Parts: sequence; C-alpha cells; structure tokens
Amino acid sequence: MTDLVVRRLLVDMEQTIPRHWCAGDAFRTALFNALSMSFPVGEQFFIDSVRKGFQALPPGQQEKFRAEVQGFIGQEATHRRLHALYNAHLEKLGLVNDWEPRARDRLKMMEGQDVRHWLGITAANEHFTAILADFMLRNPDLLGDQDPRLKTLWLWHSAEESEHKNTAFDLYQALGGSHAWRLTWMRRVTTIFLMDTLRQTINNLHHDGTLWKWSTWKGAASYLFGQRGLVRLTYQPWRAYFKRDFHPDQQESGASVAWLEANRHQYQPVGA
Repeated sequence: MTDLVVRRLLVDMEQTIPRHWCAGDAFRTALFNALSMSFPVGEQFFIDSVRKGFQALPPGQQEKFRAEVQGFIGQEATHRRLHALYNAHLEKLGLVNDWEPRARDRLKMMEGQDVRHWLGITAANEHFTAILADFMLRNPDLLGDQDPRLKTLWLWHSAEESEHKNTAFDLYQALGGSHAWRLTWMRRVTTIFLMDTLRQTINNLHHDGTLWKWSTWKGAASYLFGQRGLVRLTYQPWRAYFKRDFHPDQQESGASVAWLEANRHQYQPVGA
C-alpha cells in the first residue's frame, strides 16, 4: 500500500494572480487555468468515489486500504481547497468557468450507479493527472517564474498526484472491476476530458482577448507538439493504460519523489 502524507502548502493564495502568469504565455496560462477550473468538482467526485469504494470492500479488506484511502482523501481535499482559492482570482480577472457546471450536470448521471463505474472513471482521470504531473515535474521551466506561488502550487499538486495514482485503480481491481470496462471508461474519459479542456481553454482565451492572436497559437503549437511538447511526451504513457497487465506503478514516479525531497521548505505535513 502507498504511504500518503497530507501536506499543508506554505504559499499565500490571497495575493492577485498575474494575467499571463505561466511564463508570460497566453495559451499556457489559459490551459492551466482551465484545468484548475475543473479541479474542485472533479476532486470531490474522486473523493466520493474512493470513499464509496472503500465502504464497498469486505470488512476483511478494508484495513489493507484504510490508511491509503485516508491519505488520498486528505490530499485531494487540500488540492480542492487551494484550487478554489486560485479560481476565485480567475473570476476577478474576468474569466468564466463553464466547465464546472457542465461537469456537475454530467456527474448527476452517476447517482445510483455501481461504485465500480465511479472508480473506473476516477482511475482513468487519475492516470491523466499522473502523466500530466510527471510531464510538469520534468519540465518545470515551462511554468516560468512570473508567479512563484503558482509554480509551486502546480508542482506540489503534481507530486501528490503521482503519489496517489494507484488508489482508485487498486480499489477498482479489489472490487472485481473488469478490464473491458476499465478501457471503456478510459476511452470515454479521454474524449470528455480533452473536449472540456479545449472548450474551457478557448473560453479563457476569448475572455482574455488573446484568442485570435498569432502568438497565442504559435505558442500552443510549440507547447503541445514541439520537441518537449505535452502531447508528444504523454502519448505513450497514455496508451500504456490499455495494456491488460497495466498498473500505475509501472509509470515512473522519480520526479515526484525528488521534488518533494528538494522542496520540504514549501510544505508542512499535517499533524507534524
């Protein structure tokens, strides 16, 4: 089982956020702002899924998962709170979060569904966040230094996503979730996640006034498809999920361990 530490990030989220905080780049800023807009509702769903999955385990198996589930819930709750503060600044910048209400409406359809479907969706999303996290931890310079708080926030969040990438997957397996449904949910989540990310990023660029600028899309092409492009470097890790013998532990976590070790001054373990 994974030993998950709940950490309090030592950053001040009360100060305003620069308009193009991510390396001065309009597209990158709009993309990461879009992802942040999805996190409060998404991470609440992940918490609910893991909690329901834990409760569905036979009593004899619960003890095996108890500490990990508590750590997962604590980490995700902390992410949800800080991104809610972050998103409040985005609202003040004139950005409009259309992703969250759309996600809330979609998640209503999950009420009454088998908990394994909840966990299948969560495991697929956690794989996305884990491979994005590893990309960011290996390319931290792409976040720029315009706002060190947000750079720290994203790298800390990434490190913890890499830490708890196993939890929903292992619960799904423990409850007898099928390989076929695991792949079905990854295909569905891939389509929904990419479409929602694109829609909200475009929405953010529109409200930012940079949607039709050549520099915006030149920067987008470089960030997504360049030599260190996000799509280029995450495609193979994404495909790995479809292997029958896949397990999240097969994905590299060294960058997460290294960041947490090198940045102990940036956080305090809860209860320490």
